[in-house]
Formats: sequence, C-alpha cells, structure tokens
Amino acid sequence: MVLGAAACGADADTRTEITVWSWEPSMQQVIDGFEKENPDIHVVWKNTSGYDKLNNAIQDGYGIPDVVQLEYYALRQYAVSSQLVPITKRVKSYADFYTPGTWSSVQLNGQIYGLPMDSGPMAFFYNKDVFEQAGIDASKIRTWDDYYEAAKKLKKIGVYITADSGDASFYDAMIWLAGGRPFSVSNDGKNVGINLTNDEGTREFTEFWQKMIDEGLVATNLTTWSDSWKSAVGEGKVASMFSGGWMPSLLMANLPSSAGLWRVAQMPTPDGKAATSENGGSALAVLQRSRKPQASYRFIEYVCHNADAIKTRVDGGAFPADNDTLSDPDFLGKTTVTDERGVEVPYFGGQEYNRVLSQAAENVSTGYQYLPFEVYARSDFRSTVGKAYKWSSLLRKEQDRLDIIAAGGMVDDTDIGETLKETDSSDRLKLKNGIALWQKDLEEYGANQGFTIR
Repeated sequence: MVLGAAACGADADTRTEITVWSWEPSMQQVIDGFEKENPDIHVVWKNTSGYDKLNNAIQDGYGIPDVVQLEYYALRQYAVSSQLVPITKRVKSYADFYTPGTWSSVQLNGQIYGLPMDSGPMAFFYNKDVFEQAGIDASKIRTWDDYYEAAKKLKKIGVYITADSGDASFYDAMIWLAGGRPFSVSNDGKNVGINLTNDEGTREFTEFWQKMIDEGLVATNLTTWSDSWKSAVGEGKVASMFSGGWMPSLLMANLPSSAGLWRVAQMPTPDGKAATSENGGSALAVLQRSRKPQASYRFIEYVCHNADAIKTRVDGGAFPADNDTLSDPDFLGKTTVTDERGVEVPYFGGQEYNRVLSQAAENVSTGYQYLPFEVYARSDFRSTVGKAYKWSSLLRKEQDRLDIIAAGGMVDDTDIGETLKETDSSDRLKLKNGIALWQKDLEEYGANQGFTIR
C-alpha cells in the first residue's frame, strides 16, 4: 500500500495551474504553445465572453479566473475599481511594440493594466458588385458627403448603404472618428466629465446620421449579426458596413457565399483627411485576486508579446495590435481568408486587404477616453438613444406603406399609422434627444456609483 501511494504521488501533476477566461478562437492552440515553453504551468481555459459572469464571480468571491480577456472599453472600468494587477514595471519598455491606439487603451493614471491582444481599427467594408450596379466606385469615397451621395444612388436600386438599429460601440467609434471627446476622466478615474450634448464631434456625427436615417438610407430595423441582417447583406440589400479590422474572418464565417464580392477601404471622414478610430479590440489582464500572479503574467506576456503566439492568433483571424506583424510583408500581402475547413478563400477578390487595415491602424487617433463605467453606458445606450432608432424604423415602415399605396399596390391590414399614434411619446425621439437622455442617465449612474461628475 505504501509503494502504491508513492507511485500515485509520483504521477501527481505538480504544475502551477491558472485559469483563463477568453473568447479568443485560437486560444487552445496558443495554450499548447505556452505550456510547451513553460512546462511548470498548466492553463485551464474557459471559453466565455460578456461581463455578467465576471462581475458575479468577483462579487461572490469564488470561481474567479486568474487571467481575463477584456475589451479596451471595459478594461478601464475594472482598473478603476482595483480589480486588475498593474504591470507597469514589467512592460513599460513595450510602448513601441504596440500601435499607439491599443497601447493607450491599457493605461490609467500612469499605470499599465494589461497587454494589447488584438486591434479593431475602423475601416469601410463594401460589396463592390452592388456599388457598381448603382454606378458607384466605392474606393473613391473619401468624405461623409461622398458616402451620403452614394447612399442616395443605392437607394434608387432598392439597397441600403448600411444597417444600424442602435449599436453603442458603433456610435462611440464614429464620435471618436469625428474628433469627438465627450468623456473626460481624471488620472485616478474618479472624476468624470460627460459632455455628449455639447461635444462638437458628437454633434457632427449625430446630425449627419440623423439625416441618413431621415432619408431612409440606413436600415434601422436590422440588428447586426441577426439572421435578418445576414440575409439582407448576403442578398445585396445592405451594401456596406463600418467595422473593425477583425471583420474579414467574420464575413467569411457568416457570409461565405459572398466571397469575391467584397473589398475594404479607409474610413470616409467629415473632411476627407485620413483618420479613424478603434472599434473593438481587447487585452489580457491579471485579476487582482489571482493567487498566482507571476504565472499569470508569464501567460499574458507569451500570448501578447511572443511572435509565435501572435502568429497563431493572426492565422486564426485575429487582427494584430503589434507593429511588427502590421509591417510584415507576408501579413500585408495576404489575399485570402481561411475558412472553417482550413481552405484559403480570396474573399476580397484578390485585394491585399491587410495592407488597407494596417494603414487604418496607423491612422487611429489617440486621446479618446472611455468612461470608467463604460460597460453600463453601452447597455444603457439601447434604452435611451435606442428609442430614437425604434421611432425612425416605425416612420420608415409607414412611409414604405404609403409609397406602395400611392403606386397602386396592395398592403396588408396592419395599419402602421395607428401604431405610430399609439407609440408612447417617450419613444418619439430624435437622436439628439436620445443623446441628451443618455447623458442624463450616465450622470445619475456615475454619481450613484461614487464618481464625481463634472
């Protein structure tokens, strides 16, 4: 019996075990590479996204991971509440390794709280075939006025230039693109300025987007990634989207039949000057309550700073945050997207799409600040500004019904006009009024959470 127990003990796993929460598709491959180079550490990966589970684990005090993947907009919230380990001394020399936008997104009050994992520079993805049917060379769209004129031409052939039913991440990114800086946060994250109603960039985009919606140029009834949205995009009824650099692999996965039709270009801007913003992207951070911070740090450094690990993630569809990959000839010259079978598909018609996206990453402006309660802000967006989208969608449906009747067509018995009359007055909002309501909510929430609102 003694010999048996000794034998069992010899087989016991004595490695340090850390738990990682991440939604990165290639994470298992990355973990395999890490464990090969770090045989003293074993990684348990939980494929999860969203912040409710993380918040519950932190609140309950058990089941907390050691390492967590956080979107840039959420990282500041966890840093302010002292949930993340500052790693400044370890990584302060890494500044030139990452793009300026991603590097600035992992910092607060002079401290660094994570390493950039991927990036989402905004770019203009468009169905070249559909634009050509409307007589438009989308590659020459430089300004918002160009985009507006293209949208009107597309409407004449029954196509929306894009769809937006009220997405806070999109709205924030477009405000950032327009040079807006509606949020200001003190170095310690405790004093917050909210100026959505008077911020010039916010006002400029809001007025532009309201015009697009009022003229029926945006499909406000389609939620991105919904089945109806996928059908509309796949059928060429929605011709383009503004999205992050991670979009190629998702287009391939969700709309494989559209391969060869799509292209990517730089974002149109108010004045035509080269500029863009981040839309998405994430970092890896070590949670303050981790009992194995040293092993956890070694893991995030491998995933985010090791060339082999970065290549594994990029090959799996991630868009890089490091300058070395963004300038790599093989990466820049890539003309195919890998599908789920591992087949290389020329989804963008042979275009070197990473070259365009890499340039976009260089054009990301810095200085935009997220709120230290951005996770709440984005959830509240739909119940405030989102009401304006709901109202606009109802108005568009009624106008479509009246147009059909005027043309001698038949419609069903559903009287949208009556629905409009019955709609609660609080839902009858223009975007600017929704923005004002959003600001009021954010000010109240911030004050209730102990922040000083300026």
